[in-house]
Amino acid sequence: MTIKLLDTVVLTKDMPEHRLKQGDVGAVVEVYPPDGIEVEFVTGSGRTQALITLKDDEVRPVGAADMLAVRKVDAA
Repeated sequence: MTIKLLDTVVLTKDMPEHRLKQGDVGAVVEVYPPDGIEVEFVTGSGRTQALITLKDDEVRPVGAADMLAVRKVDAA
């Protein structure tokens, strides 16, 4: 899988330390070869929820059959 700068990706596992859940959608803001990427996850209002460096196997591209949904972020 080749993930590129500005791709929209889906988180493949929960990350409670960042208040993120599997299925959350983010944008790739940097690529660190060979397998690192920096992804920004934002709330519906555009506030950054998390900006984290992940391995490319911790996300997947958004698929044509994916349905986007909204959830409330758990309180800290």
